Amino acid sequence: MYIAKIVGRIIATQKEEKLVGTKLLIIQPLSIDGKPDGKHVIAIDTVGSGYGETVLIVTGSSARMAGNFSKTPVDAAIIGIIDSIKLD
Repeated sequence: MYIAKIVGRIIATQKEEKLVGTKLLIIQPLSIDGKPDGKHVIAIDTVGSGYGETVLIVTGSSARMAGNFSKTPVDAAIIGIIDSIKLD
């Protein structure tokens, strides 16, 4: 899992049948201190997140398990909206 910030949205009128009705968001992975860390990624939203929010992301087979997309070509999924991060 990793953290990311939502920086945009993808609108696709034609897409895989199992993705119809889903929201595709552009995310910027973040380091633990909140700085951009890596390339932008497109992720499927499973929790109703929105632009500017910091979110929890899973990738690979974990992304396909989120939201029951086990037989859908999904590489990244948003599984949580982060309220705060505390480091000791």
